[in-house]
Amino acid sequence: MNVCVTGGAGMIGSALVKSLVKQGHQIVVIDNLWRGKMSHLEVNGASLIDVEKDFYQIDLSDLSFATKLVEIFDAVETVIHLADIVAGIGYVFSNEYEIFRVNNLINTAVFKSFSDSQAKQIIYVGTACSFPLELQQGLDSELQEHMLFPANPESAYGWSKLVGQLELKYLKQSSGKAVSTLMLHNVYGPNCEFTGERTQVIPSLMKRVIDADEGDTISVWGSGNQGRAFIHVDDIVNALVNCVGRDDLPEFMQVGPGVCTSIRQLIETIIEVSGKSLKVSYDTTKPEGDKGRYADYSIAQTHIGWTPKVTLKEGLAQTYRWIESADGK
Repeated sequence: MNVCVTGGAGMIGSALVKSLVKQGHQIVVIDNLWRGKMSHLEVNGASLIDVEKDFYQIDLSDLSFATKLVEIFDAVETVIHLADIVAGIGYVFSNEYEIFRVNNLINTAVFKSFSDSQAKQIIYVGTACSFPLELQQGLDSELQEHMLFPANPESAYGWSKLVGQLELKYLKQSSGKAVSTLMLHNVYGPNCEFTGERTQVIPSLMKRVIDADEGDTISVWGSGNQGRAFIHVDDIVNALVNCVGRDDLPEFMQVGPGVCTSIRQLIETIIEVSGKSLKVSYDTTKPEGDKGRYADYSIAQTHIGWTPKVTLKEGLAQTYRWIESADGK
């Protein structure tokens, strides 16, 4: 099958491309390389795709590319739309207008081009951040899809992704094409961004631990009592792959674990994986975002046979080793 992956050079996208290529699909990648890297699309120095023919460096928020997008989508059956602006909470809350504006431009450009093309299916990656803030109040906060409305996301990022889901709902009504949104929880794994202001919690903490000497103190944002539902990129890829070519999927479904891990437990596990003896301090002057949530993933289990497979400790160990290697440490 011919598949286009937007954001295909990023952490999730590159892992997805690798899996789809392995299964024999023909893949086209669109990425502006804001977070993605061409090296992510290589294995042992060999490119996963024909870069000259099947890679397009396009800023999807630039509407002048609309005709080109239709041309690209005409040549595929399925579009998997991963591209967006996403980063850690510091960046998100410091750039809310830009995130909201650009993500909406990206989404509407992709969705309209898909609607105007011959492609039959679009799979959109949404986020658990789109759920109402008041439902994300602790480690025991379980989210179910019917709780999404009435809407009250905490951040512009959550709102921008939710607006995308709504646009797809109306696109489906007007076009009859196959449409589904996978609402992801906190994804981590190799090929993540681990330096700079756009890094997210796991790679950010891992980089601090990697850089620390024995006996140092690691500073963690917030109280440490806030939690996240961490899911390894390989589990996300399995869910996406299971959706390709399907015209019977629900409008949206969560992809995330059935447990919420506190940031305190997270940093302790990262330090354990590192083998170092380190102390931890918690900086309560810094934002910590929502208090916690986890997924009731029964809809994904029912419709695509999905359950998470990678344990947190296993996934953290793998990611830690990757960052060490990529960082030259």
